[in-house]
Amino acid sequence: MPGNSFGQIFRITTFGESHGSMIGVVIDGCPPGLLLSEDDLRPDLERRRPGQSRVTTPRAEADDPEIVSGLFEGRSTGAPICILFRNKDARSRHYDDIAKLYRPGHADYTVDAKYGIRDHRGGGRLSARETVARVAAGVVAKKLLTAEGIDIVGYTVQVGSIMAGEIDRQSVRVEDVDANDVRCPDALAAKAMNELILQVRKEGDSIGGTAEFIARGCPPGLGEPVFDKLKADLAKAFLSIPAVTGFEYGSGFAAAQMRGSEHNDPFVMRDGKVATETNRHGGMLGGISSGEMIIMRAPLKPTSSIPKEQRTVSTDHTETTVKVEGRHDPCLLPRFVPIGEAMIALVLADHLMRWRAQCSRP
Repeated sequence: MPGNSFGQIFRITTFGESHGSMIGVVIDGCPPGLLLSEDDLRPDLERRRPGQSRVTTPRAEADDPEIVSGLFEGRSTGAPICILFRNKDARSRHYDDIAKLYRPGHADYTVDAKYGIRDHRGGGRLSARETVARVAAGVVAKKLLTAEGIDIVGYTVQVGSIMAGEIDRQSVRVEDVDANDVRCPDALAAKAMNELILQVRKEGDSIGGTAEFIARGCPPGLGEPVFDKLKADLAKAFLSIPAVTGFEYGSGFAAAQMRGSEHNDPFVMRDGKVATETNRHGGMLGGISSGEMIIMRAPLKPTSSIPKEQRTVSTDHTETTVKVEGRHDPCLLPRFVPIGEAMIALVLADHLMRWRAQCSRP
């Protein structure tokens, strides 16, 4: 199956299925000498793992990483780094009764149409379980970016109709985001979001929302003209994540209602450097980073797996109904935040290395 790799110089390939023996990732292009251990991976993996709170799926995977190649004496060697995760709490029997039914909102039908065969256990390769590998790779990318003074923070800004208030993007920290189960730094909104998610779960349903992400300290000059624009690769990164239904940066869709005189960001000098007075361009001009904060948002659809009875069609094209049992998130936002951060880190690390390879000066 093609399409399992992402990036050019800093490149990852993920493998494995939701209910297979393991999930894993191979990271190619990591520079030698980077300090790395399994303990470095665990904080972000803990933020993504199932069973972490009442508003996430109760599947109890420890997500314990095994680094099996690419390190010597605790440092990267320049060889491919392979990280494995053993699946220990998969309950495939939950899917036996619906093996021949297409679940609404899932890729069951489209995978059958494409390949003529599919792993019905939890979505197989297309399950969000695959994202554990992306988060692990994202930690490695984040370590490279941190050394360059670049940091990435994501947080929930909407669940259903509940919106967070204005977030101080300059000062918000991961600790602020992780202070509550829904990962929203607005405490009042977070309380309402939490109550809504629990109510939706009680009703046997699910709900969607939106997360915002910022990258601070990114230098100007990252991104390639035309097809490999930084914004294009970030959009691809987000839209490759299960359940993501859109991507916007800066003023996003609101720009459609503005005039050029409103939307343009005047250039100014700040601390001896070229800067912009405002940041409606979201840190990217012409698809190349401007040096301003990169601001992105992504909406997520409600979790497709719900225990309510729904109309569907079977693999023999008979109309019927289906109820999806098992353990599923009533809202994907809390666990999505570290996944989005990881994908941003992978894109920025790759473009940073591409920029240096192409534009190095004597």
